[in-house]
Amino acid sequence: MPLLIVRNDITKMEVDAIVNAANSSLLGGGGVDGCIHRAAGPELLAECRTLHGCPAGEARLTGGYRLPARYVIHTVGPVWQGGHHQEKELLTSCYRSSLALARDNGCRSVAFPLISAGIYGYPREQALKVAVDTIGEFLLENEMTVYLVIFDRASFQISEQLFADVAQYIDDNYAAEHDDTAVRRLQSPGAADFNQTAAAPQARRPKGLTGGLSDEGRHHPCSDAKSESLEQMLAQIDESFSEMLLRKITEKGMSDAECYKKANIDRKLFSKIRSNPHYQPSKPTAAAFAVALQLSMAETRELLMKAGYALSRSSRFDLVITYFIEHRQYNIFEINEVLFRLDQQLLGAS
Repeated sequence: MPLLIVRNDITKMEVDAIVNAANSSLLGGGGVDGCIHRAAGPELLAECRTLHGCPAGEARLTGGYRLPARYVIHTVGPVWQGGHHQEKELLTSCYRSSLALARDNGCRSVAFPLISAGIYGYPREQALKVAVDTIGEFLLENEMTVYLVIFDRASFQISEQLFADVAQYIDDNYAAEHDDTAVRRLQSPGAADFNQTAAAPQARRPKGLTGGLSDEGRHHPCSDAKSESLEQMLAQIDESFSEMLLRKITEKGMSDAECYKKANIDRKLFSKIRSNPHYQPSKPTAAAFAVALQLSMAETRELLMKAGYALSRSSRFDLVITYFIEHRQYNIFEINEVLFRLDQQLLGAS
């Protein structure tokens, strides 16, 4: 099920199908198109000649030949003309048509480049939003693993306002010695390495802290949760992560499938969690379920605690999760865009 953002060469992806950002002739060209044709060999061009082109917004399927992928799905993205010539509709159609072809040909995994964001001039931030929104919508109804392949971090652009807000939140709350150079690097669009070793926490309380990451002992993790009866509280003392998760799913009126898909979790992994009351998830998996269930900050901390984790002011991953939950922004793909930009592990997956 999950949507994964990865840095890689798409011609080396071992998936059922890779998507080629082709031109309308389907006869090869520059950029990703040229790389795929060179890696696949002349047999790919020979098959493409039999297809007699492809209009913008549509997709065609061929064999993968010398590629690790079984298929190549060729789609023709729109050329950017200012945004007033159905560019968004055509780009959305590229992803939908390609995903439908993959599904109809039994593909369980497919890798996309960022279509039209190269020489076709589609603004990268907008191209990324169309890709993530369209793929995410498809995955709510279909079981498939989809990779969005980014060749290098410099080509990955998200909302600068969102990134600036998260960066400022990290700056305000990060409990480590702040190096001015590091902070400037964090706030710059070309930010690269955010996995530096944290220094010892400072004694002062960081400014701007709003309760998501409390000082030790300042208040109970569940102090702002809805009041419960003593019987309910006692019944939950020995509740495992898996049992709490299933209870929360029921309380939220969600189906299992709705929950694990919104968490960007693979169905097989969810089955393991459901069948094993003592399953211990990774921290990104536990946090992904908190996002999918749209838990409050107190509920999130409680769920993480059941899995043996806590949120820390010394972890940028934790601060990103806290920022989004405190602001009640539960779009897991948007959260993962920020985590990817900050070189952190993504939520969900398998």
